[in-house]
Amino acid sequence: MSAEIADDETPARPVAIVTDSTPYLPLELIERYSIAQVSLYVGWAGQLRPEHEYTDLDSFYARLSASPQLPTTSQPSVGDFLAVYRPLLDSGRDVVSLHIASGLSGTCASSREAASLLAEEGGEGTVHTIDGQTGAGGLGCLVAMAGELAAQGDTAAEIIEAVQATRATLDIWFCLDTLEYLRRGGRIGAAQAALGTALKVKPILTFGTEIAPVGRVRTHRRAFERMVAYLRELQERGASDWIVQHAQSPHDAEALLAAGREIFGFEPLFCTQVGPVLGAHLGAGMLVGGMTRSRVALQGMRTSGRG
Repeated sequence: MSAEIADDETPARPVAIVTDSTPYLPLELIERYSIAQVSLYVGWAGQLRPEHEYTDLDSFYARLSASPQLPTTSQPSVGDFLAVYRPLLDSGRDVVSLHIASGLSGTCASSREAASLLAEEGGEGTVHTIDGQTGAGGLGCLVAMAGELAAQGDTAAEIIEAVQATRATLDIWFCLDTLEYLRRGGRIGAAQAALGTALKVKPILTFGTEIAPVGRVRTHRRAFERMVAYLRELQERGASDWIVQHAQSPHDAEALLAAGREIFGFEPLFCTQVGPVLGAHLGAGMLVGGMTRSRVALQGMRTSGRG
C-alpha cells in the first residue's frame, strides 16, 4: 500500500470514489459514477442507526421538531471504512475518499485511520483521504466531479489535484429558519459570536471548514431574495455548476430552481433534500451554491434529479 505515485512505466490503477452519507447526492449520480458511501449515524436515546436507514424524512423532521432532545450523530467507525475499502482495493483500484469537513466531523479521521491500517497490511493500491472542507451540497459537487474524472480514467493524483483546485472556487450559502438547532447542538461556531442570542432572525451562513455567518434578515421573503441574489452572484463570478438543497422546504427549493434556471440558463448539478445527520444540527432551511471546474467538460454531469 505504498503512498508513492507510480512512475510512468507502471500502468495507472483505475480509481474508485468513496464518500460519506452527508453530500445527499441523487441516486442517479451515485449509480452513474459507482460512488461508494460510508454512512454516518444518527438517533435518539443512544439508539444510533446508519443515516441511510432513515427513508422517511418527513417523519424524521417531524420528530426533530417535536422532541425536547436533539438526536445524537456519530462518525463512521474505522471498521465501516475497512469494509468498503478492502473490496475496492482487491478489485485492482486505488481509492479517493472525500468527506465532510474535519472541523465539523471526525469522519476524515476514521477514514485516515482505516487507510493507515491498510497501508500497514502491505497490499496493492492506496487509499487517499481528502478533507472536503465543506459539507452537504458543497461536498456533493466535489464528489460528483471526482466521479466524472474517475470515469474518464484520470489517476488518483490527477483527481486529487482537480478536487483541490476546484474546492478553492466552491461557495455554499444556506439560510435556516432558526439558529436554535445549531445552538442546542453546540455546533454554532463563529455564528454564535456574530449573532449572539438573536435566534428569531433568519440567519444566512456559509458552509466551509466551519459554519460561519454572512448575514441575517428578518423575514422569510427577504431570506429567499438573498438566496436568489447569491445565485446571480455565482453566475457573475463564472460558476460552471450550481446546486440547490433544502430541509423540509420543497416549495422554496422549486422556486430557487426556477430562479436558477433563468439566471444560469442550464439545469443544476442536482437538487436534493438534506438528510438526518445534518438536519439534526441545522433544522429546516434552504441551501444554494456553485463551483467553477477548472479542467473537466461541463456537459454530461447535470441531472434534474430531485429529493
